[in-house]
Amino acid sequence: MSTPTLDRLTSDLTTAMKARDSFRTGTLRQLVAAVRAEAKAGPVEKDLTEDDVLRVLAREVKKRRESAEIYTTAGADERAANESAEADVVEEYLPQQLSDDELAALVQDVVAATGASSLRDMGAVMKEATARAGLSADGKKLSALVRAALAG
Repeated sequence: MSTPTLDRLTSDLTTAMKARDSFRTGTLRQLVAAVRAEAKAGPVEKDLTEDDVLRVLAREVKKRRESAEIYTTAGADERAANESAEADVVEEYLPQQLSDDELAALVQDVVAATGASSLRDMGAVMKEATARAGLSADGKKLSALVRAALAG
C-alpha cells in the first residue's frame, strides 16, 4: 500500500522525528495510523488509492476543526489552539481549497447544467457539484451556496 501522499507523510514523519519536532511528529503519526487503520478496516486489508488517503485526511481535518470549536465554547482555549494547529498540519497534505468565487461559479455552472429550479433539485445539484469539486470544496459552504442559488 503506497500512494504519493502516504509516502510524503511517512517521509515527513521521519524528518520531524530527526528534527525532534514532537508536535509535528505526533500529528503525523496520528495521520499515518488513521490511513493504515482505514486500509485494515473490514474483513480484508485493502490497498488504498490516493483518493482514499485524501478522504481520510479530510475526515481528520474535519474532526480536529469540530473539536477545536467544542473546546473554544467550553473555554479550553489551549486545547482548541492545539486542535487547530493539528488541522493546519493535516491541511498541508490536502488539495488547495476552492475560493468562495470559484465555488459560487461552480454552483452556477451545475445549476445551469442540471436545469435545477427549486430546492427539490438540491440533491441532484449537490451530487454533481460534489463530484466536480472533489475534496477541494468545503461541504458546508457548498451546501449553503446551492441552497441560496435554488431558493432565490
